[in-house]
Amino acid sequence: MTAVRLPEKPLARRLPVRRLLCVLPLLLVTVVAVQHRSVLVEGFGHLTTAEWPWLLVAAGATCLTWVAAACTRQGAVVERLPQRRLLATQFAAGAANHLLPTGLGASAVNLRFMTVCGLPLARSSAALALYLLAESVGRLALLGALLIAFPGALRLGTLLPEAAVGPLLLVVATVPVVAACVLFLVRRLRTAVVSFLRTALGEARAVHTRPSRALALWGGALAFPALQAAGLVLVGRALGLAVPAGHMAVAYLAATVAVALVPTPGGLGSVEAALVVALVAVGGPAAVATAVVLAYRIITVWLPLAPGALTLAALVRLKVI
Repeated sequence: MTAVRLPEKPLARRLPVRRLLCVLPLLLVTVVAVQHRSVLVEGFGHLTTAEWPWLLVAAGATCLTWVAAACTRQGAVVERLPQRRLLATQFAAGAANHLLPTGLGASAVNLRFMTVCGLPLARSSAALALYLLAESVGRLALLGALLIAFPGALRLGTLLPEAAVGPLLLVVATVPVVAACVLFLVRRLRTAVVSFLRTALGEARAVHTRPSRALALWGGALAFPALQAAGLVLVGRALGLAVPAGHMAVAYLAATVAVALVPTPGGLGSVEAALVVALVAVGGPAAVATAVVLAYRIITVWLPLAPGALTLAALVRLKVI
């Protein structure tokens, strides 16, 4: 009797997409690390000469940023999200954010997490927009408060050349006008935007009727940039940067606001350059400022990157995201 030969499974079934997604973060980490190997070597070299107690506290502040992000994410939705999975997702989202253009990695991970938790896509997107708005407002509010407290901290002439002011203002003024014209001309896009805004406003109104959610949203939005700035201050202390703590915090917030629209993965490259310029603008020597920035990025980006990618792969495998 001739044996019946079963048809072979298609390649797509033999190599499930989910398995590829589990491996992809680790491959991206390897690629990014190889591309920035000189930065890693120099940064680790500076860490060996630093005062370790300050660095340990800086690492603790970095860990607390994931808690602050989880609080803000929870505050953006009315439903209670699973706490442990939410915190693990923020850790994984940090790795994704450094592997994809700024903001896209973390947004995609959190959007997927909320939809898996049962929130409709429209409400998940509205919660994501509310989070991004709260985080931006919190960062700008903290920067404004520090500039009022330390009015002479930042020498804008050093940070931003006069020749760049005009083009920057032109871009800031042009973008909203172009967006408004596109919405006016494209009816289908205008309808989609109006529908999204209606959903987002309803979600924001529902969140703010619950004090615990509003406190988590805005408290986390303020704590997140404050903890990031504190990490830079602590690394500066570890390496002996002779700049007041308040001035270093102003430098960090001003630099991160300046590079917010630069579409590089996690701000890699652009953040380092902006931070060095900002620290020099508040009075730090260029050589020490460079050492502080490299050491800070090692602690906040490179050390958590591989564990974050492993967490991301595990969450994908477990179908949490």
